Amino acid sequence: MSLDLDKRQRAMLREMGVRLWQPPSPPPVAADAAINTVAVDAPPKRAEGRFDVEAEPARALAPAAAPAVRPPAQVPVARPATGLQPRPAGVELMDWPALQAAVAGCRACALCESRKNTVFGIGPVAADGAAPQVDWLIVGEAPGENEDLAGEPFVGQAGKLLDNMLLAIGLQRGHDAAAPRAGLSTSVFITNVLKCRPPANRNPDPAEVAQCEPYLKRQVELLQPKMILALGKFAAQSLLQDSVPEVQKIPLGKLRGQVFRYLGVPVVVSYHPAYLLRSLGDKAKAWDDLCLAQAQL
Repeated sequence: MSLDLDKRQRAMLREMGVRLWQPPSPPPVAADAAINTVAVDAPPKRAEGRFDVEAEPARALAPAAAPAVRPPAQVPVARPATGLQPRPAGVELMDWPALQAAVAGCRACALCESRKNTVFGIGPVAADGAAPQVDWLIVGEAPGENEDLAGEPFVGQAGKLLDNMLLAIGLQRGHDAAAPRAGLSTSVFITNVLKCRPPANRNPDPAEVAQCEPYLKRQVELLQPKMILALGKFAAQSLLQDSVPEVQKIPLGKLRGQVFRYLGVPVVVSYHPAYLLRSLGDKAKAWDDLCLAQAQL
């Protein structure tokens, strides 16, 4: 039995020589043990943030996502545009190879931006790169889609019709790989007023015709044909603008049946083969025009 003595009573018993038994003092409790004893009944208060992951061990810790990288803005890569340039100088003095090169590289009007090929013309090849000397020069208006792709005038259905028209008067389209058939002549060069295709096969603009006119003029000077057959309204207007007043106002039908002159060379006007494909009744008129031209030779 233990006595519940207060401090004063214990002091009086010590003065009286009475020894009192006291249980040994418990060893000091370590701070971490005390913390653990306190923690038995109450779960430890979790710190914010870093222990949240440990509370759910089953969830795999996903690697931190890399910061989103915004792709660079898609800036259109423009081809180095050379833009429009003046027509090469000295066209009136060029020889045949120089004239071909000038046409191939011409950027004097906006047609150069949409073309695939320039269309210089086609005919027999003369030695030493000189211009072929021909009897006939056939002048059309402008390249179409097929001509733009092939780089050759009058291909497709209109070209086939023109070839048949030429065969009827003993002519054959000439080029490098063509061997003349018996009884046919390849003394014919075929070209257009415009050397580049207008987009969507639209009509040539007057400014475009003006830019190409020196090329056509130099072709005539170098080819020295004996007869020019102008096929279509724009070919007739380009060749006759200096010799027929207000030729732009004259219908093509009224220009037929006559012989004009361009640089001293006889010119006969007829319908374009593409028009004849749509107006079959005028083929007979085109045949009359061919006969008139042939009679001038």
